[in-house]
Amino acid sequence: MFWRIPNLPASSPVLTALLTVELILDKENFTLEELLDEEEIIQECKALNSRLINFLRERAQVEQLLRYIIEDAPGDADNIRTFKFPFVACEIFTCEIDVILKTLVEDEDLMNMLFSFLEPNRTHSSTLAGYFSKVVVCLMLRKTNSLMAYVQTHGTVFNLLADLIGITSIREILIRLVGADDHTNPNYVNIMQWLSDTNLLDMIVDKLSPSHSTEVNANAAEVLMAIIRNTPSALAAKLSSQSFITRIFGHALENSSSRSALIHSLSVCIALLDPKRSASAASINYIRNQHLYVPFSDVDPTALHAMLTHLMFFVYLSFVSSGGAVSYDLLKFLNVSSETNTLQTTYGELQPPLGKHRLKVVEFIAVLLEVGGEAAEKELIKSSAIQIILDLFFKYPFNNSLHHHVENLVICCLESKNSVVVDYLFCECSIITKFLQMDKNSFLSTESSVITVPASGRKPIRAGNIGHITRICNRLVQLGTSNDRIRSYLQVSWLLRYWCIS
Repeated sequence: MFWRIPNLPASSPVLTALLTVELILDKENFTLEELLDEEEIIQECKALNSRLINFLRERAQVEQLLRYIIEDAPGDADNIRTFKFPFVACEIFTCEIDVILKTLVEDEDLMNMLFSFLEPNRTHSSTLAGYFSKVVVCLMLRKTNSLMAYVQTHGTVFNLLADLIGITSIREILIRLVGADDHTNPNYVNIMQWLSDTNLLDMIVDKLSPSHSTEVNANAAEVLMAIIRNTPSALAAKLSSQSFITRIFGHALENSSSRSALIHSLSVCIALLDPKRSASAASINYIRNQHLYVPFSDVDPTALHAMLTHLMFFVYLSFVSSGGAVSYDLLKFLNVSSETNTLQTTYGELQPPLGKHRLKVVEFIAVLLEVGGEAAEKELIKSSAIQIILDLFFKYPFNNSLHHHVENLVICCLESKNSVVVDYLFCECSIITKFLQMDKNSFLSTESSVITVPASGRKPIRAGNIGHITRICNRLVQLGTSNDRIRSYLQVSWLLRYWCIS
């Protein structure tokens, strides 16, 4: 019959594959392994070869396919058993053939076998974890109701997934589970409400603790940011509550030596303030730095209030413990005076380097100021946070990421309708004086007391933050044409006399 197919040459790869698979199926006692070893089996599954699918849909075959995915190969196994069979088995499931998936989800023992991969006594290799993740995600997309029904009756699945969140493939399952990518399911709202009623969110937030590894902290933050991007949902509302934000801040400040917990906890807080930033931070920062208008997402007022309340609480504690000297626990991370480590760079030596943790604190404060309004301005002025960050701007003249955040922060202050923050920027922070000093001495200092030291034997180079200073000054002049308060500061300081601005 095959040679009668019109317009199909005898040497066609499709015909060759079909004949090879059919020859195996025609054998009296063929095995699943013979089919898995055939190069074109995946193509035949996608082509919906009825004889092949009827064989693979049998419970015994589905069980064996699962074993290849969740069980490590014996120590003496060859490469075909170790690598090829698990890969092909996974691809068969992800061909999304309904009858094969139906055999799996309608048999509780098979589902138990699949999720037994999460048990703590297994090795959880990254390869098998990837195959396991692909199969589970396929079930989420094609057999959503059946899979969720299984998860709802087997509560330990959440605990097992949370315990393995450090594995990237398991993180992807959790991201799918919290509904970050699918709003089309008719039961979506009910599923989100049910998930919020479980302890899933508690377990994920606890993975931000400094007691866990960097990978665990990072993946937990990714899942939480996926929930935030999925707003509005019951899970996102729960995460924005006072109790959860207090827990997140607690993990950030729990151990001053844990940079990972601080960085990833603050990343979650930034996402709560500006969900768009967590979705495509790089592109949004680029557009903002080109001075194109990109509005912030609507800020959850509950989350904002919780963060400000939490910050004010720490101010009170610090005020009492220090006998009246107000300070933020969060700002202690910006102190560079006590560190002695150095970093060699192409332009010289940093003593010490700024570090990702300080950069993240600066980003958080900048975002909080941009979206927090007058309440945030009041607290950040009280804490001297703005002044501390401006000092870092001049101490690290080659950290462009820092300069971008500081530029956004300064412009936000200048554009504020609150005259107090404008006065603070010009009077307390002496921003114009510092800019003029930088203009007169725009090359790196050779003094040993500075943080950024030029390379020995080389002529000091021009500071890298001059471009950002120029853009801020351009904005100052623009605002001075419509803001009498700013114009008066510019006239008094004779800024226009020292700076050529087109």
